[in-house]
Amino acid sequence: LHFTAFGRRRGAEGGVRFGITVSRKLGPAVVRNRIRRRTRELLRRLPEFSGGCDIVINPRPAVATAGFLPLGHELGELIQKLCASLPDAGKLPS
Repeated sequence: LHFTAFGRRRGAEGGVRFGITVSRKLGPAVVRNRIRRRTRELLRRLPEFSGGCDIVINPRPAVATAGFLPLGHELGELIQKLCASLPDAGKLPS
């Protein structure tokens, strides 16, 4: 796995909003910026998601050098599963 993601459902309908966190533990600024840029580009290439979710993506260090196509598939599946599993806004999971 190259990504960890967590999120919450918003009350409003609409698309998915993303945030990206890259810790200093991942390396110097050059490496962190490369990871951030690659993750942003992967998100741009994904199809539009619906469901009104806010998702924060935490990439792992291997994102800096991994193949672009497999990363895109992995990230797309992760976002789809996460959005489907989030409870409705204002409701606690049972």
